[in-house]
Amino acid sequence: MSLRYFFLDSHPGSGNMVDSTSGLPGSFAMERGEIPEEERQSGHVLPASLESASLKKNNWGLLFPGILGGALVTLYAVATPFITPALRKVCLPFVPATSKQTENVVKMLRHRRGSLVDIGSGDGRIVIAAAKEGFPAVGYELNPWLVWYSRYRAWREGVHGSTKFYVSDLWKVTFAQYSNVVIFGVPQMMPQLEKKLELELEDDARVIACRFPFPHWTPDHTTGEGIDTVWAYDMSTFRGREKRA
Repeated sequence: MSLRYFFLDSHPGSGNMVDSTSGLPGSFAMERGEIPEEERQSGHVLPASLESASLKKNNWGLLFPGILGGALVTLYAVATPFITPALRKVCLPFVPATSKQTENVVKMLRHRRGSLVDIGSGDGRIVIAAAKEGFPAVGYELNPWLVWYSRYRAWREGVHGSTKFYVSDLWKVTFAQYSNVVIFGVPQMMPQLEKKLELELEDDARVIACRFPFPHWTPDHTTGEGIDTVWAYDMSTFRGREKRA
């Protein structure tokens, strides 16, 4: 251990002490920023471990708000497509079709030909079921997350070659090229959709409504009961009734 001491300046009357280790007057040594050994030993200087812990704490303080902000942005991006339909004038929420509803739709497609479209295709289960029956099938859905998931499901089920899914508003799509139209609608939209399909579909087209029937059309076929009820409307029958009237 080194000994450090102060001695009086040799100049008479100076009254200054000289640091034995630096050779500088004690007051000048302190002004220069040197810390006396006594103060270093008394614990006035922060240890390096405490400084490191303080830096880590500051880093976590910056990292946590970043993680939280990123999580909120992700949540907003995922949730918005599901919430937005509820804010529209005519709300068509995503409610997956039951296995019985899917079975009843397929039953209404027996002995039918041509392409099929599912209006508001959700997770793609109706389109996939129709493709498995040999129909070239298309789904229109407003929610991009559901469209991407539908494409993945079609690939997993091995029918991606005969299915297509599009992100689109049903009111901006023309359905004239389809022979079979499936709709899981809500009462508020059925009158308007009824008029749209009357104008666009060919005479050999069939419209299959699930959960809710069309208000003015008379169904040609009905199957199921309760929420699993499915109604089939043939445009040729409907237009024949119009001519006779």
